[in-house]
Amino acid sequence: MRYILFSIIALFIFAACKNKNAAHTDSDTYYTCSMDPQVVEHKPGKCPICKMELTPVKKSNGEKKDELQLSDQQIQLGNIQTDTVRNGTIGDQLVLTATLNFDQTKTSSVSSRVMGRVEKLYYKNLGDFVKKGSPLYELYSEELNNAKQEFLLALDKKKAFFDETVIDFDQLIQSAKNKLLLWGMNDAQIAELSANKKTSANTLFYSTAAGYITQLDVREGDYVMEGGTIVKLANLSSLWAEAQVYTSQMADINNSSIATVRLPDFENKEIKGKIEFINPEINPDTRINLIRVSVPNPGNQLKPGMPAYVLLKSTQRKTLTLPADAVLRDGKGATVWIQTSEKNYKSIMVEIGLESDDRIEIKSGLQEGDIVVITGAYLLQSEFIFKKGANPMEGMKM
Repeated sequence: MRYILFSIIALFIFAACKNKNAAHTDSDTYYTCSMDPQVVEHKPGKCPICKMELTPVKKSNGEKKDELQLSDQQIQLGNIQTDTVRNGTIGDQLVLTATLNFDQTKTSSVSSRVMGRVEKLYYKNLGDFVKKGSPLYELYSEELNNAKQEFLLALDKKKAFFDETVIDFDQLIQSAKNKLLLWGMNDAQIAELSANKKTSANTLFYSTAAGYITQLDVREGDYVMEGGTIVKLANLSSLWAEAQVYTSQMADINNSSIATVRLPDFENKEIKGKIEFINPEINPDTRINLIRVSVPNPGNQLKPGMPAYVLLKSTQRKTLTLPADAVLRDGKGATVWIQTSEKNYKSIMVEIGLESDDRIEIKSGLQEGDIVVITGAYLLQSEFIFKKGANPMEGMKM
């Protein structure tokens, strides 16, 4: 009898524990770490990474597939701040991020006019400045050496058969000289060859342009073909400020726009420039266009690769505006995070326009009264990708 009683008590205890575990498993609460949100446990304890106490988080059936729900602690730690969108006035200035680059209209190439082997280079480093007419390289070329011999032979024949033949040696000499000129020798070199009557194995070539070396395609001992590039030179008296423009901003830009280039590396020095080029073709994948503003570079203080900002004047107007940090931009477009309920957030695509100081125009995608995340948008983006395993804007179009 006592054995049966103990068996019944044990059965009740086992059933109670099982029900307790089942209730615990079906609980609407999970535990995570505020410092390491990838840690998710079904019972309280410490984070296996940072050893902090896990934080209980209530599961919610209100979180939609395209939304992100945060706990009070996550909102506080992420410094998630929101503001209500209202109509405002955007400044009369469009600010574009740019980079200084070579003015391609002021670049030139020095090429070999005859095939041969480069025996000596007088400039061997990128960035070296080459003066026009300065020695550039020496070339060994059998073709050119044969042409020199033909020229000297024509001179000798004219002297030996002067007034004793019907052959026009002057024409032969001029033809041989023209070949030497065509292959890169200058008049002074030909005059020296005519006076000395001696040929050297190597021929010295001089630079036909001035500028800084931006590309050096050969080394000593290399063979070059006819037309092969020796160096590329750039004149830095003016540069291009190349800026990227979203298609939504193109309506505010034209060739008559007043362009100012601001240089952060020179204490935000501003230089007036002229819009030289607006790309007529738009990349359908990135929806980004390119404009070039030509700026003078006295003293060659500005260097290609320096960051810059292009400021374009435009008419002032009333529109929806947001802090610039609230808008996330990439090659596919611009997005913002809006608050759909107390702790739920959703990413939406917007069309942006003018940007002035720290404000940016919203042309479409938002309405007056929408609650937008102005601080912590990047954290929301990262949390969504981590939690959902996908970008919130995948497959979405304006």
